[in-house]
Amino acid sequence: MLAAFSARQRLGLALVAFATALGGALYYAGVDGLIVFPFVTVALAGLAWLVALGTDALGNHVGPGLTGVLQSTLGNLPELFVVIFALKAGEVVVAQTSILGSLFANALLVLGLVIIAGARASEGSVMRFHPRLPNDTATLLLLASFLIVLLGLSVSSGDKAAEHQVEISAVGAVVLLIVYAIWLWSYLRADIKRPESAEEASHAPPLSLRTALVLLAIAGVGAAFVSDWFVASLNPAIDALHLSKAFAGIVIVAIAGNAVENVAGITLAAKGKMDDAISVVKNSVAQIAAFLFPALVLISLLFTSHLTFVLDPVYIGAVLLTALSVWQVTGDGEATIPEGAALIGIYLMLAFLTFYE
Repeated sequence: MLAAFSARQRLGLALVAFATALGGALYYAGVDGLIVFPFVTVALAGLAWLVALGTDALGNHVGPGLTGVLQSTLGNLPELFVVIFALKAGEVVVAQTSILGSLFANALLVLGLVIIAGARASEGSVMRFHPRLPNDTATLLLLASFLIVLLGLSVSSGDKAAEHQVEISAVGAVVLLIVYAIWLWSYLRADIKRPESAEEASHAPPLSLRTALVLLAIAGVGAAFVSDWFVASLNPAIDALHLSKAFAGIVIVAIAGNAVENVAGITLAAKGKMDDAISVVKNSVAQIAAFLFPALVLISLLFTSHLTFVLDPVYIGAVLLTALSVWQVTGDGEATIPEGAALIGIYLMLAFLTFYE
């Protein structure tokens, strides 16, 4: 099976296995969380890359439209497990900011880097792509923002509805999931009609279906264990480093779980495959806002600590402004280097703010 991988991929697999094994050994040996934390963070990032590798290989067997959806869904496995174990441990702040961090990292940091790479590779330094997916993503983001803003206003005004924020969040989650399912069905149907290019048809899948499934199974199991170790070592690490839980969720979890995974989007943009690059990132954004967040709200009903759409005012503003920024930058099907830099700048300002939370 290893013969199917390139030399660089085999090295990556070895490093992921080493970081995961070492992190697990340190965790079960009762070593201080500050020492365990960097190893499990690297392992989490490595497993995110492993999920991306397996999903990309699986996508060669199921078609381009489903590939983007699979990359988004399975690529969010590390964040999913981190949030579940955080809720189990009663760390609601970590759980909530981990989801928001994934949203901000994809919609601002990764998208900004993709735009810069795409614009540099384009004639006239203008990245061009089909606007439908960006506009659909902005719509889903605004839909989630509507619920978040509505609940935020209700809580801040002392409205009677605020007493039922768990119930309202659960119903809102169901509505978001229904709308997402409708959008997903429409998106996949439209993509199925797209003919396969001669270049795509001429290349045989680099990895077999069996290898792809084995990779995903290993990555999924590994992500479950590493997420548990990550959450357990988080508090000792942030106490020793004097970091806030918000910074850990918004920045550390987001970077570990998303940046490595979405290097593919930046690479595609640099190669001139603009629509594919935008699809990788935008599908992730749509998944987090309209699928992962509401799904975890419903899953949290099984725990003592419940996840809701009630956020601190600063994050309410950040989510809404992120949705508007994404729509403004990509809604016309064109983006430039300054626009990509602006998105990255927004993310850096938000990250710096959470450092002092």
